[in-house]
Formats: sequence, C-alpha cells, structure tokens
Amino acid sequence: MIKSLYLYNDLLPEIKIKRKIKKRIFRNLPKEQNMRNIKLTIEYDGKRYLGWQRLGDSDKSIQGKIEQILSQMTGEQIEIIGSGRTDAGTHARGQVANFKTNTTMSATEIIDFLNRYLPQDIVIKKVEEVPERFHARYHAARKQYSYYVWNNKIPSAFERYYSFYYPQKLDINKMNEACEKLVGTHDFIGFSALKKSKKSTVRTIKKITIEEEGDMLHFTFVGDGFLHKMVRIITGTLLEIGVGKLKVADVDEILESKVRKNAGETAPSQGLFLDEVYYK
Repeated sequence: MIKSLYLYNDLLPEIKIKRKIKKRIFRNLPKEQNMRNIKLTIEYDGKRYLGWQRLGDSDKSIQGKIEQILSQMTGEQIEIIGSGRTDAGTHARGQVANFKTNTTMSATEIIDFLNRYLPQDIVIKKVEEVPERFHARYHAARKQYSYYVWNNKIPSAFERYYSFYYPQKLDINKMNEACEKLVGTHDFIGFSALKKSKKSTVRTIKKITIEEEGDMLHFTFVGDGFLHKMVRIITGTLLEIGVGKLKVADVDEILESKVRKNAGETAPSQGLFLDEVYYK
C-alpha cells in the first residue's frame, strides 16, 4: 500500500501518511490518464457484513473487503463503484462494480487473484475490461431482486439465513392482485425508508411475481431502480395483505398518501438477494 505513495512524493512533501487520512489523500491526487476500467460481477453471502458500502470499518463491508485485496494486488489505492448499496445481512448473486487501475494484469489473472484471497463468502464471478466511461451505478438500466419467504409452521434450520420465516397461512391470490397495482410508474416514497428526498422518488416496476416452490415463496422484482428498503417494505406489505391485516385497496392509498406508516412492516434483510443488474 505504501509503495504506491512513492509515485506522489513530489506532490505531497509535507504530508505525513497516517492510516486515518490515507483515503482522503488519494482522493485529492490528480487523475492519471489512460487508466483501465475494470468491471466486476460479484456474488456474496451478506450475513456476516454490515452491507455493501464501506463505512469506516472495511472488514465489515463487501466493498471494503474487495478494495483491500485489489489495493494489495495492484499497489494502488483502489476505490470501487457498486451498482447500488445492499443493506446489512442481504445477499447478491449479481452485484456489479467497476474500478480504475493502471495494472497490466489480465482479466483471468485478476479474477484468480481476487478469488484466491477474498473470504469464501465473497466470490468474483466475472471480470471484464470495459470502456472508460462505463459507470456501474449511473449506467444501470434495470435491476432484478429476489425475496424468499419460508411459509411453513415448522422453521427450516438450513434456510434461516436466506429467507424470512413466516408461518401464517397466506392468500396468494390477493397478494398477486396487489402486485398488479404496484407494477408501473409510481412515486414509491410510501414504500421506502426515506423520510425526505431531494431526488425523485418515482420508479418504474416492470414485474413482480410470486412463485410457490414447495414451502418457499419466491418473490421476484424487476424495475429501473428501487428506493432504500423498497423491496423489503413491499414484501412486508404483500405478506400483511396475504394474512388479511391490510387490504388490496390499501396499496392505492399508500401510493397516493406517500406515507410510510400506511404500508406494512419491513421484511427482514436475510431474505433479499440482488440477482442481476442490466445495462443498456
């Protein structure tokens, strides 16, 4: 890590390198020309982590773990850009990120190095060199999420980290009716954890499906983007409709009122998976 600082001795003669300020120093350095842009497709089990985003303790974030290994691999201070954040305890089959680097390592060498040194619950599925302008977050066109609910009176010892145990009997037909009301372009702030937002909270949901796979309910969500905790709040609302605590017509009221408390409880994080990110 320190080796890469020698490239900038002339620029930073008075700065003492300390762990707490390293990242700030690197952010202020001039951008190098002709850097390669590398795209990663990532799978991870989120149960040990505080989420995707690095928030100080890199050992407890997916982003931080990957950045640590990339920085060791390249001798550069690497910062990766994810397609979006996932919360503590949530998982991904197809998270996408990109980073800039001067390394001459091939895509095969990069993926081999990462999968050798990353913890076993983080796997790089694909490495590609992409055009310089590619941005994992800004260029994402659609995302697909899955949410899993274990719907049996008896819990599962094996599925407890990857689904929400919900033993109550559900009316799937009513839940599907509610799904139809949610598909389309709406202001979904009532289905989000956001209190206020300067940015638009209008999103388009392309599809919501509920499949019964034995005792497991598999919810699939496809849309152009999702607000903070939106998938989990919609799932919790659909479950409350399924047990009769809320009515199908309440979906319209939540959308019109834009009030979070009118929606259902937030389904827990362990049942949520980011399946795929689609690009134009």
